[in-house]
Amino acid sequence: EVPLVESGGGLVQPGGSLRLSCVASGYTYSNYCMGWFRQAPGKKREGFASAYTGVDWSFYADSVKGRFTISQDNAKKTLYLQMNSLKPEDTGTYYCALDNSAKAYDCYSGAWSRRRAAFDSDWGQGTQVTVSS
Repeated sequence: EVPLVESGGGLVQPGGSLRLSCVASGYTYSNYCMGWFRQAPGKKREGFASAYTGVDWSFYADSVKGRFTISQDNAKKTLYLQMNSLKPEDTGTYYCALDNSAKAYDCYSGAWSRRRAAFDSDWGQGTQVTVSS
């Protein structure tokens, strides 16, 4: 497994923005599914955004649709999550994941995201996002 390093979290007021980064410096595949997940205290991990390289469609959970945007920079081996209009319910630890074996449709339909969220292992350290006034 290639280690993924998430960063960019912090404390932000409601309505604010943050951009998270996920560096996968050892990842050599050019086609893969990428996704962002989060876990709030006392809750299960949730997959809320995923996209497949080279495919325009992306999956966003209703809870983040219109506010969050997933993107990547292949040259930098970095995955990004732009989060706007943050709400207190967005508070949690955020994780990223990559999967070169996932099918493109499963990725942008959300099916992969739901399956991957249930994994108990193969997660990085995550980055904490706290939305509070």
